[in-house]
Amino acid sequence: MKLELNKIHLGDSYELVKDIEDKSIDLIVIDPPYEFGGDTGGGAFGTANRDYHKQYLELYQERGKTEETERLRIIANKKNQRDSFSHLSHGFEIELLETLDKKMKATNIYIWCSKAQVRKILEYYEDSGCNIDILTWHKTNPTPTCNNTYLSDTEYCIFARRKGVKISGSYETKKKFYVTPANTEDKNLYNHPTIKPLEIIKNLIINSSEEGDVVLDCFSGSGTTCVAAKELNRQFIGIELNEEYHRISIDRLNGITASGQTSIFTDFDNLEVELIER
Repeated sequence: MKLELNKIHLGDSYELVKDIEDKSIDLIVIDPPYEFGGDTGGGAFGTANRDYHKQYLELYQERGKTEETERLRIIANKKNQRDSFSHLSHGFEIELLETLDKKMKATNIYIWCSKAQVRKILEYYEDSGCNIDILTWHKTNPTPTCNNTYLSDTEYCIFARRKGVKISGSYETKKKFYVTPANTEDKNLYNHPTIKPLEIIKNLIINSSEEGDVVLDCFSGSGTTCVAAKELNRQFIGIELNEEYHRISIDRLNGITASGQTSIFTDFDNLEVELIER
């Protein structure tokens, strides 16, 4: 089975990406679950973020990751809130990158990640001989609780591309760092705790793809990457595990906010996105 273009698919990204034809994707932009060390990150994410990560944990359990799952289960059963948060924010499997490499025509990928994930992602792509950049988003109004840490005011995005893959765009779109307020407006519109600013994602797509290219986001959340791709005349494939975010992302592509209101930020003409369940 080949995943259809211009649709957001509901299901496990680790499985559904296998249905994508090899060497068919021009660009990948993903914002997978963040991984944190023994610390909670000073309260960077609240309880609203937890169900989103919990679904990935449940999926790992079903896939038989016995030793790691048992360790995570023990942590999850602890009543201590800090331990529970670390458990639910355990990141993604680095092996997924090997599968994604096979789906791209040539490695051309942006990965949003936490500080704890930077090193292993960099090592993976350095070993692959890719050119690498680190982009950052600096928030001017981060969560004020920081405990014994610095503020959680910076998010990281690793950009890896195979040698020979070009960067287009312009002086305005090629900045490596962004300074904006936290994206509370979109969070309220689309009810997703880690939503990235649409304009940042659009810049990444402009820089690293051409009109008509296929853009993949296999952790599509509220659909920001797919919306950006559509607005820029790219084709897209989205995959989202969480049923609620999947529904919201489809509504968003049709110009409807999480509250059921018509969004003033979307000007598509009745774009129809079919709900596909696996």
